Amino acid sequence: MVVEGKDHGSTSSTYGQGMVSLAKQPGGENMPYSFQRGVNLGGWLSQYGRANPRHFDTFITEDDVSRIASWGMDHVRLPLDYPLIEDDAHPGQYQESGLQHIDRCVNWCQTRGLGLILDLHRAPGYSFGTLDSNSLFDSQEDQDRYLALWRFLARRYREVDEGLQLELLNEVVEPTSARWNTLAHRAIAAIRSVDSSRTIIFGGNHYSSVDELQNISLVPDDDHVVYTFHFYKPHLFTHQRAGWSAISRAYNREISYPGDFPDLQAFIHHHPEFQVSQTEHQSRMDASLLQKLLEPARRFMQKTRKPLYCGEYGVIDQAPLASRINWHKHLVFLLNEMGIGHAVWSYKGMNFPLIKDDGTPVSQELIDIVASF
Repeated sequence: MVVEGKDHGSTSSTYGQGMVSLAKQPGGENMPYSFQRGVNLGGWLSQYGRANPRHFDTFITEDDVSRIASWGMDHVRLPLDYPLIEDDAHPGQYQESGLQHIDRCVNWCQTRGLGLILDLHRAPGYSFGTLDSNSLFDSQEDQDRYLALWRFLARRYREVDEGLQLELLNEVVEPTSARWNTLAHRAIAAIRSVDSSRTIIFGGNHYSSVDELQNISLVPDDDHVVYTFHFYKPHLFTHQRAGWSAISRAYNREISYPGDFPDLQAFIHHHPEFQVSQTEHQSRMDASLLQKLLEPARRFMQKTRKPLYCGEYGVIDQAPLASRINWHKHLVFLLNEMGIGHAVWSYKGMNFPLIKDDGTPVSQELIDIVASF
């Protein structure tokens, strides 16, 4: 793979000309959190279907990490599904064959000055994709395994420098935030029993929605917890024609950004079964709308003075490329102005790619935008 280099001296203002500027939130530049621009390595150690050694050895390689560094990124977010390292038939017995892939990525990132977030994308008894069958919040056995897994990972990587950070669980979906807040605090305590200062990333309910930040139970007296959200708004635009989204399949329109949602009122009339957000979808899509949708993040930072991180954002590859570029341009500018670090979804594949299967960029302009700061 050819590693492409570029001068990344430009700032986010290059992409924000003519936009409404958001002042950096209180404490934004002094927060104990350094990651600013990153990319997810989705589809490698998570959401991989059946375990396949060839996939693990080839989907992401050292050359890919070199390329990410050459773009000007400062970190990667590494989603991990627990079956890679723990067999349900032998709980608590962790598999070196799977752990070695994490080890390699940690080493690749350290060599190139990249940070790494180890994101538990699927835990014993929980996945955001199996909401009808999850058992984590009802099963003491699953919770014990979840906590033991975090103690093990914290111990295994205790000697790695502060460039490694640990994310408790990806995209929790619960009726309320109560059970997740309780379990998350137990997980933080489990990690702290092994490592007193490792940065821990803690997201809220409903797929880590920005609107759920207000319902996170903050961890008192711990300056090494970073709070996180994901941002795929407006959903009908970012997930247009997504096969796994019932509302996107039903709407089935090509949608451009900036712009309006075509025939939306007729769609709402004929599909009363769907809850269509008035704020997200019945205003013109532009930078002002994105700024409004990010308002809960601004309020969270202003109220708590805590660091905030956007662990996922992006637009599906079925959207017009020019519209993908425009949306990312506006969102990254706003996140940078607010002092919110971020990681785009995703480097390769997963319906939101930055590079094609043959290794060539989907758009160099898109890459330059998400790597800007």
